[in-house]
Amino acid sequence: MSNEHYFSAAPESELKLRPLVVTLAGLPRTLTTAGGVFSPDRIDAGTQVLLSHTPPPPPGGNLLDLGCGWGPIALTMALESPHATVWAVDVNERALDLVRRNAETLGLDNVNAVLPQDVPADVTFMGIRSNPPIRVGKSVLHDMLLHWLPRMDAATDAWLVVQRNLGSDSLHRWMEGALPEGFTVSRAATNKGYRVLRVRRR
Repeated sequence: MSNEHYFSAAPESELKLRPLVVTLAGLPRTLTTAGGVFSPDRIDAGTQVLLSHTPPPPPGGNLLDLGCGWGPIALTMALESPHATVWAVDVNERALDLVRRNAETLGLDNVNAVLPQDVPADVTFMGIRSNPPIRVGKSVLHDMLLHWLPRMDAATDAWLVVQRNLGSDSLHRWMEGALPEGFTVSRAATNKGYRVLRVRRR
């Protein structure tokens, strides 16, 4: 992908839609992806680790997929919790378009694929799942987490997957010191070189 990044707001490459068969919520699904988004040819290893090492999402309320890409996490949550409202948030307009296409393909009407600024300020979350965009840099990543994690409801969890050699342990330590009182951070799982971090709001 030349100098284009999956966190570009508007990818410059030509939109070439292509089918992708993946397993979501236990069943094979034929979805649509395209270049200019994160991991367009498969569910990436980190997301697979996250999906296989987290409990089912809460059955209702607002759920957040932060950095949703073409949607594997958001669509899984929407399939598993049909009475919840899933917010699929990304800065990449093409990724959001793909999430909308895929939600329609799956017959899901509980997915809101939006830019970060389009989530109403009064929305709080019963659960967060994220394969965060580590490569945006620490400053942007830290600002992102400090914006979204405090919007969790009481007694809820966020689950983040981070590759060990991309700084999962240092991110763990940073969150322990940077998040407001009432948050705890623990390592929930390690698999295939990834850590699943659980952020709990008491």
